Amino acid sequence: MEEKKHKRRIHYSGKYPRRFEEKYKELQPEKYESTVARVMEKGSTPAGMHISICVREILDFLQIKPGQKGLDATLGYGGHTREMLRCLEGQGHITGLDVDPIESEKTKERLRKEGFGEDILTVKLMNFADAYKLAQTEGPFDFVLADLGVSSMQIDNPERGFSYKTEGPLDLRMNPLKGISAAERLEEISGEELEGMLIENADEPYAAEIASAVIRYRKTGEKIDTTTKLRKIIEEALSFLPAAERKETVKKSCQRCFQALRIDVNSEYEVLYTFLERLPEILSEGGRAAILTFHSGEDRLVKKSFRQYYKEGIYQEISKDVIRPSAEECRKNGRARSAKLRWAIRC
Repeated sequence: MEEKKHKRRIHYSGKYPRRFEEKYKELQPEKYESTVARVMEKGSTPAGMHISICVREILDFLQIKPGQKGLDATLGYGGHTREMLRCLEGQGHITGLDVDPIESEKTKERLRKEGFGEDILTVKLMNFADAYKLAQTEGPFDFVLADLGVSSMQIDNPERGFSYKTEGPLDLRMNPLKGISAAERLEEISGEELEGMLIENADEPYAAEIASAVIRYRKTGEKIDTTTKLRKIIEEALSFLPAAERKETVKKSCQRCFQALRIDVNSEYEVLYTFLERLPEILSEGGRAAILTFHSGEDRLVKKSFRQYYKEGIYQEISKDVIRPSAEECRKNGRARSAKLRWAIRC
């Protein structure tokens, strides 16, 4: 029998690992619980993990009871799903949807190991815009949750291209097997269209300057195919700013531009609009829906839809004000700061 070779751990410079692939302890939370706990105590999210937001507020509203049927429209890391499953106490069923074939499979296996089998949890590779089709065969649902944030494990993995902070392919697709990447989108888009996208999807104040810089770079014959290339183009576009304010402005513009591109290549507004339009068909009588948003464009769509259906007598009650994470939660998890929760109850 062939002798199994010993695999040495990854070495890194400095006291702590900085690159995603070097964080081997964080990437194995079941094996290095103390390391993961220390990272979370500092208010950071361990590599490859995602910390669910507004869990208590969501559960307080959904009021899940044993025997009910639920839909987690955006499965992600499965943190919300796990807590909702616990509320069922082994009676009832939850269907979890996700378009990411990589992370959804990991989440399914993780929840299976925690004892949530097919009898109580079904995971489907499906865009939540199509949830109304599922409701025709498996619904209607007593409770529905949609967390519209990008999962931390997607943001942190440089191979997915979601972050301007690390070198990686400029992809930004939730499902890397479908559609075109952000790099391909930048090859075909006009300057005027790009400027409009940056304004509509992210309220970018320097949309005109950044769009012009992208078109100038493209004319050199070089492709904008990595995260760092796009970041450098944004830096160059904003080089006219005073040095004292440039660094922080570039950082925020990078965040907004990557957000705008992500929304575009994943058709996020179109998907959300369809989901909201068909949400009443998904819910049972008295069914409860909670939606967690992370930027103003999403929140406007949710608020408008909820108010319209409330006026039409389709929803018996909606949240009058947006619900925000507590100061303590934001301190422990910086990614919670932009979260907004709204809810509706079906007539």
